[in-house]
Amino acid sequence: MAARTMQVARCPTDELSLTNCAVASEKDLQSGQHVTVKTTPTHKFVFTVRTHQSVVPGTIAFSLPQRKWAGLSIGQDVEVSTYAFDKSRQCVGTVTVEVDFLQKKSADSSPYDSDKMAAEFIQHFTSQAFSQSQQLVFSYCEKLFSLVIKEVEAMDPSILKGDPASGKKNKIDIGLLHGNSQVVFEKAESSSLQLVGKAKTREARQSIINPDWNFERMGIGGLDKEFSDIFRRAFASRVFPPDIVEQMGCKHVKGILLYGPPGCGKTLMARQIGKMLNAREPKIVNGPEILNKYVGESEANIRKLFADAEEEQKRLGTNSGLHIIIFDEIDAICKQRGSMAGSTGVHDTVVNQLLSKIDGVEQLNNILVIGMTNRPDLIDEALMRPGRLEVKMEIGLPDENGRVQILNIHTAKMREFKLLAGDVDITELATETKNFSGAELEGLVRAAQSTAMNRHIKASNTVEVDMEKAEKLLVTRGDFLASLENDIKPAFGTNQEDYASYIMNDIIKWGDPVTAALDDGTLLVQQTKNSDRTPLVSVLLEGPPHSGKTALAAKIAEDSQFPFIKICSPDKMIGHSEIAKCQAIKKIFDDAYKSQLSCVVVDDIERLLDYVPIGPRFSNLVLQALLVLLKKPPPHGRKLLIIGTTSRKDVLQEMELLDAFSTKIHIPNLSRGEQLMEALEMLGSFQEKERAAIAKEVKGKSVWIGIKKLLMLIEMALQMHAEYRVSKFLSLLREEGALDSAHHVAI
Repeated sequence: MAARTMQVARCPTDELSLTNCAVASEKDLQSGQHVTVKTTPTHKFVFTVRTHQSVVPGTIAFSLPQRKWAGLSIGQDVEVSTYAFDKSRQCVGTVTVEVDFLQKKSADSSPYDSDKMAAEFIQHFTSQAFSQSQQLVFSYCEKLFSLVIKEVEAMDPSILKGDPASGKKNKIDIGLLHGNSQVVFEKAESSSLQLVGKAKTREARQSIINPDWNFERMGIGGLDKEFSDIFRRAFASRVFPPDIVEQMGCKHVKGILLYGPPGCGKTLMARQIGKMLNAREPKIVNGPEILNKYVGESEANIRKLFADAEEEQKRLGTNSGLHIIIFDEIDAICKQRGSMAGSTGVHDTVVNQLLSKIDGVEQLNNILVIGMTNRPDLIDEALMRPGRLEVKMEIGLPDENGRVQILNIHTAKMREFKLLAGDVDITELATETKNFSGAELEGLVRAAQSTAMNRHIKASNTVEVDMEKAEKLLVTRGDFLASLENDIKPAFGTNQEDYASYIMNDIIKWGDPVTAALDDGTLLVQQTKNSDRTPLVSVLLEGPPHSGKTALAAKIAEDSQFPFIKICSPDKMIGHSEIAKCQAIKKIFDDAYKSQLSCVVVDDIERLLDYVPIGPRFSNLVLQALLVLLKKPPPHGRKLLIIGTTSRKDVLQEMELLDAFSTKIHIPNLSRGEQLMEALEMLGSFQEKERAAIAKEVKGKSVWIGIKKLLMLIEMALQMHAEYRVSKFLSLLREEGALDSAHHVAI
């Protein structure tokens, strides 16, 4: 509107004088408009307008504090024009307000909560113009307070763009108050008013929702990317002024699901989100606590969690603060509906109640539900859709940088008090602790501390600390390495005892076939590591029984140095039902998918399948599970090498399992006398004279024996008296049918 002259009038009602608005007729101005009131060529004041039918057209009414501030008198002519705010620069970040009782006689000594006052202030005056030194009256707890605006700071524009806060204070003369502004109350110097709460101190709102966190100070390591992703998805919309969010038609994210292996920091992260937002103390609920044996009680427990948020939303609308509800072990209460056979249906109604509270017909906009689980597959899918727990974040095992951060966090105190020896290299420990979760790294530090303390305990009849030495207590590199070897083993990853037992006699390279198999294995390992086109590589080692297939598979796996190596072996599944066996195999593969580089050895496939030639009989359930898992590529960015072993290639061919492997390597038996002699020489069990006698018997003859069986026969023969050892060994070979003197070997 073009500037026009209007006459100053008195505010028509007491109620309107508390709105801090200039009051005009509907014929002149619209409610919610901002206007500039020019009293002299150099004096201008900005007001927000409210309309009322009792105001005479052509006049504009002001309350007494407004007239006092702007130096207006009744009947004075003023020039009125519309004022437009620049939303990117004039949104109020923080407003500092001096407060006092309006009338001294109404003063009392009871404390006033400045946090609640701030919430009420924002509810009353949101979307209004505020200028420095402005005076107004504020009604709170049925008391009238006089307020003076001391300072107005703009919201940091970099935060609105999604960048880290610059930290610069940007003072402005006029700003537009919105739901995310922070109000700081300071009592007037001579006032007897008592203020309590945070809003009486200066604490800039931008720093509360600052994406540039110091995670180490918060005790979180290795989750920087996840934290900033959660911030971008869940909180960026809550930093913006509500009217901009409304104009975009944008809805806040109401739910986050954190999932991943145990001990990776899900609960810790949820706790820190509560602190980061400076919202109310989050409500933390352990899933099983909700359930109650009485009908309807479990649902009532869910309703209680949301009651405060509902009440505040009704009272304050869009200006309501954020309520955070954290469900630990959410899979306990949100299982797939209809999945629990024979149950009372309590689980189903609890899920229904939770769904309707988060995003039902009467939806709440002031809540953030954070669920945590290590079994996302169990959760009802209706809960996972957008609008409910829509941000799904995998909190996986930390990478090497993450492990450095975590170890630094847990050793910070020791470093501060100089209890950590100079030879402890955190980077070396991070390299050694592949596939350790955050909790396991913390356990490692504790174990190293215990080892160090144990050195200073006198081993006499009574347990006492050697105080002289205890003064010089230092946790050394040796303590960490000892704990790594003996105390802490990662739940996900490599259990060295597992495959060490398969290669306890080392690999005996009795000929080219063994060397070729190991070389091919190394190539496949390199392919898995380096090729982005083939994230899944599978190889089958096949050959006669006792030819050393499992030892070669274990050797290839060990040499790969992959952080996750697991052997899926039939000896771990004795007595398992078919379904239990399928689940055990699936779990090994699921765990493998959680690591960047994994190797799974599927040993003795025909035993896993319960195959026997009589019948013939095998487990179709396990076969189908293997067919699926051997072909299923790992998730994006992960690599998997599968090494299978079998003695019955023909059976696997009939079962169509051979085609599930990318490639096959044949592991033969020893087939020539020369190969047998090579193996004996490498083992060094017989003396040279004995070896010469054996060579005489086997040279140029056909031999057929697996290296594993050969080892067994050698050890049996070695138990005899020295002069009978050679003859015993040769007779054992003939008994086994391994030495055929009639036929020369055909290669």
